[in-house]
Amino acid sequence: MLLVLSITGAVSGGILAQVFHFADPLIQENRQKELRDAIFLVLPEAKDYKTLEKEVNKEKITIYKGIDGEGKSVGVAFIADGGGFQGNIRLIVGLNNDYLKLKAIKVLEQNETPGLDNRIKEPQFEDQFKNLEVKPKVEYIKYRKPEKPNQIQAITGATISSDAVVKNINNAVEKVLKNFPQEEVK
Repeated sequence: MLLVLSITGAVSGGILAQVFHFADPLIQENRQKELRDAIFLVLPEAKDYKTLEKEVNKEKITIYKGIDGEGKSVGVAFIADGGGFQGNIRLIVGLNNDYLKLKAIKVLEQNETPGLDNRIKEPQFEDQFKNLEVKPKVEYIKYRKPEKPNQIQAITGATISSDAVVKNINNAVEKVLKNFPQEEVK
């Protein structure tokens, strides 16, 4: 019995390793395509982009500078990720050239509760971030319409996920403003 289990385990492990070896490059290629599509979604005027990277305290910070057909900057896009209610929430955020307003956001990955917390990826929620001011920080409010140009309405019953999205955006915007001054990106 021990021999049969050992052989079965070895064969299964070998098959899984071969599947991973074949599938991983395809997965990475699809992630790159998804990222590229998302950059153009949050920077709609962009026809191309340049990748800018910095290493700060052993952490690599990457932004994507959107460029229009004439070679002018249309804004920057960057990843904002962090904890949500049930797991990591990963977004891409578009910020305009003057670093004062968001252009758009798109949820790339999330593991929130189906039917409730995962509503953060619905257009009704994501569209609230278009032209939203980032100074002072983005805020969410509950049970009423936004009253200030930096507020969004939280999803009823999914306040933790709404709060996580807002915190992730604020943290990422702060990093970008601190490490990529406007003059440097233009």
